[in-house]
Parts: sequence; structure tokens; C-alpha cells
Amino acid sequence: MPPVSNPAPSVAASVSPLVELRGVTCGYGDRIILKDVNLTVPRGSVVAFMGTSGGGKTTVLRLIGRQLGVMSGQVLFDGTDVAGLDRAGLMAMRRRMGMLFQFGALFTDLSVFDNVAFPLREHTDLTETMVRDLVLMKLNAVGLRGARDLLPSQISGGMSRRVALARAIALDPDLIMYDEPFAGLDPISMGVAARLIRELNDALGVTSIVVSHDVDETFSIADHVVFIANGGIAAQGTPDELRKTDDPLVRQFVDAAPDGPVRFHYPATSVGEDFGLRGGER
Repeated sequence: MPPVSNPAPSVAASVSPLVELRGVTCGYGDRIILKDVNLTVPRGSVVAFMGTSGGGKTTVLRLIGRQLGVMSGQVLFDGTDVAGLDRAGLMAMRRRMGMLFQFGALFTDLSVFDNVAFPLREHTDLTETMVRDLVLMKLNAVGLRGARDLLPSQISGGMSRRVALARAIALDPDLIMYDEPFAGLDPISMGVAARLIRELNDALGVTSIVVSHDVDETFSIADHVVFIANGGIAAQGTPDELRKTDDPLVRQFVDAAPDGPVRFHYPATSVGEDFGLRGGER
């Protein structure tokens, strides 16, 4: 599968995609991160964004939630251009999204229960009885109903990530975005997190975007994988297609090879020039 700099929409779907990027160029200041990118995320699917660090994976999540604006192009959520939303419309859109941040980002001074209850109390007028029932349901879904009264400091890293997942689904979102959900987890916790992402996606009928560097766990749950590098979509396809690809960038990433398109050394002058060796010796 050869790399393409500006591919057509990634997955054909019988209905309109939940998320779509059309000719998006964006960056930070004068630094361009993504250039003329087209991308679709079909409803009900698990789509993984992979690639080298700094390639723009998390930037796509920020574009979807409009924490970052585009320089050109459109970001559509359920057919609506997010750039055209006023404050009330933006808040309403964000309530349809759940976010699992790197390392959970739980409120350290709140109990497990209150962490999950936070979005319900913030964005709804539900009674405390209803909030309690919903929180316990979400905690039960991630296997932590019995940990409701503990503080984040009293549970493991893997459990913290599961609490964060319960919080992300508290408002029954249409889209759940996961930013490095497997980072720092032991193999058991990693497997549990991966299984939960897939099972909750299917049971709740949501759409999931997973940003991850973990090849095995991500490939085991994703319907479609998009490699983001060099300002665009370097390659994409099903996990099986990408395991078999001859694309050198994907091959290096999947095989964890030290040599390939991604160099170990950042571009620099020769060692001889830096150390003042005669004739620029290396």
C-alpha cells in the first residue's frame, strides 16, 4: 500500500460520517502541523490514529473539539462545521463528546464517585438520586463500582484510567476520544483497557477515536487505522492491511525498527564540525 499525501475519505459508509475533515490545514503560530488533510470517521467504528510523535494525532482531537481552529478547510461534526458554532452551540456539541485524557486527568481531591458525577452535575439538572444511579451504572460498566469512595491516590494507574473512562461516558456521548489510553499501563491493565474500549463502543453504539503508539493492542480493537506523519495521511487501512503493507514508514513503526524513514539523529552538522576536528572529521 503506497503512501498518499491527500487521500480520499478513509472508509466508505452507507450513512454520513460522524466526523469529517475536508482539506484541513492547521498549526501553531507559523508552524504547520497538518496540510490539506481529508479524513472521515464512520459512525459506530473504532478508528485509530497512529504515527510518530509530533505528527499531529492529538492535534486532530483538538480540531474536533475546537480547542484549535483551522487555518483553512472544514472540520465537520455530525454534518456541522464546528468553526461556525457560537458558544452555546459549541458547548452543546462538546456535551456529545467524551474525552479520556492521557493518564486519566482525574480530580485528585474528589472521590472516584465524584469524578464520574462531575460532568452530570455540571451539564444536567438531574436529581442527586439520578446522578447516583447513573454514576454507579458507569462505574459498574468499567468494573469499579466497589471503588466509588476511594480517592485517585488510593487506586492503581490502570484503575484510574478506567475511572476516567467511566467519566468520559457519563453523558452518553456520541463520540469518545482516547488520547494514549494505554500509556504507562502494565500488560494486564492494558488488555483490560483495550477490551473496554471495544466493548463499550459496541454496547453503547458510539464512535471511538483512539490515539495510540501501542501497535498490538490498538490493532486488536480498531476497525480502521490512519497513520499521520509529515503533515498528512501517510497510509491507512484495516489492521490486517497495514500489517502486510510494504510502506517503509508503516513497516518501521509496526516492526519497531530503529532504522527507516524516521531517523534516530535529528538533522545536524557533522560531529567533526561541532567538535572542531580538522577537515570536519566525523
